[in-house]
Amino acid sequence: MFKTKTASSKINPDQTDTLIGEGSTFEGKIKSEASIRIEGSIIGDIESSGDVTIGESGCANSNITARDLVLAGQLNGNVEVKGKLTICTTGVLNGNITAQSFIIEPGGLFNGTSKMTVNKPAAAAALSQKELKASS
Repeated sequence: MFKTKTASSKINPDQTDTLIGEGSTFEGKIKSEASIRIEGSIIGDIESSGDVTIGESGCANSNITARDLVLAGQLNGNVEVKGKLTICTTGVLNGNITAQSFIIEPGGLFNGTSKMTVNKPAAAAALSQKELKASS
């Protein structure tokens, strides 16, 4: 009836593993190696190795750490993503962000401060190029 995962099975961060459905409320911290989708309400921090998606009906009072975040609902809290944060037309973010890439679609709202990060491999390559030119 239930699938059992063996120690050798790997969780895919590209697949949505956790869904908080519309009409549902969750209180507590979520930590997941896969992606998370929120259509209901959550109060508590979210930590994901994959992506986090907050749908149009979703509402989160959370600090979020993830690979990427797509926000079409409401989020009150701070965000730290390794990649891209997208605030959709219906999205509202009240909080501070740290991201490598940040997109706000027309109609999306952002109230807070933002800090852009640099992709470490790209930054290291740029630094190496500068060192090569300096030594020439």
